[in-house]
Amino acid sequence: MVALLSPPQAPFELACASEVFGTVPPDSPARYDFSVCAERPGPLPTTAGYAIHVDSGLEALQEADTVVVAARNPPGAPVAPAVADALRAAHRRGARIAAICTGAFVLAQAGLLDGRRATTHWRRAAHLASAFPRVQVDPDVLFVDHGDVATSAGTGAGIDLCLHLVRTDHGAAYADRVARVMVLPPHREGNQRQYAARPAPPRPAPDRADASLAPLLEWAEARIDGRVTVGRLAEYAGVSGRTLARRFTEQLGTSPGRWLLARRLDAARALLEETDLPVEAVAVRAGLASAVNLRRRFRARFGTTPGAYRRAFGRAR
Repeated sequence: MVALLSPPQAPFELACASEVFGTVPPDSPARYDFSVCAERPGPLPTTAGYAIHVDSGLEALQEADTVVVAARNPPGAPVAPAVADALRAAHRRGARIAAICTGAFVLAQAGLLDGRRATTHWRRAAHLASAFPRVQVDPDVLFVDHGDVATSAGTGAGIDLCLHLVRTDHGAAYADRVARVMVLPPHREGNQRQYAARPAPPRPAPDRADASLAPLLEWAEARIDGRVTVGRLAEYAGVSGRTLARRFTEQLGTSPGRWLLARRLDAARALLEETDLPVEAVAVRAGLASAVNLRRRFRARFGTTPGAYRRAFGRAR
């Protein structure tokens, strides 16, 4: 097990791998021999302002069963040909290649993600997709594992990926014991959509003041608890349903129904984070009628349940 580092190295992403693969549960033999390497051995700067000493060069990849690429800073920085060649050679001889967070950019530059699904930090997903159109970027999941190549979402999701790899290698019981030693859940619920910043509601372009939706949106958001329907939106705006739909598409890029649902789910997120209201009450206040409907819609949008979301982000956490 070798972690491939690059300057400046992010210490947390390196620690994700070293902690998971270096942790030995009580009364268990060590299952991994963890080490690090870099293109150039010697002092290697980090993003935390200190340097770490790396003894091994790229030759360490020639014997590794698993290679972990522990992030890339900045993500789009060119990868040295020697590094890309060493990764491809390790992959060809059967080594498993795993990238944590922006380490996916290194794998993409080496061509190991071409035609394959991959993920990275949600803030970098669009960059990865535009820079490498042959990669099928999934910005929602915590990790993607193809067996020979794996990628994870941002920082903490690197731990999820590493525990998953331990589970694959040595079974769920052993991975659970590693997680308990680290005081972590063996599985995290949901995906990284729930961790993305809650966006401000979209606003119409200022040059469309003659048909601006701004007053209508403000009126609707004040009544998001269920008193508003698409029909009432059109009635309040004094236009037909077809005209309302056209204006929403032109100014917001979505339909009135989808805009309403998005606002209600955002209202539910805020209530789950900031109040102790029962899920049924959250559903009613957010205009989603019932807990059953809220759970269904919430899972479809955020990949987790209201209860799990509250445990992760509620004020009592």
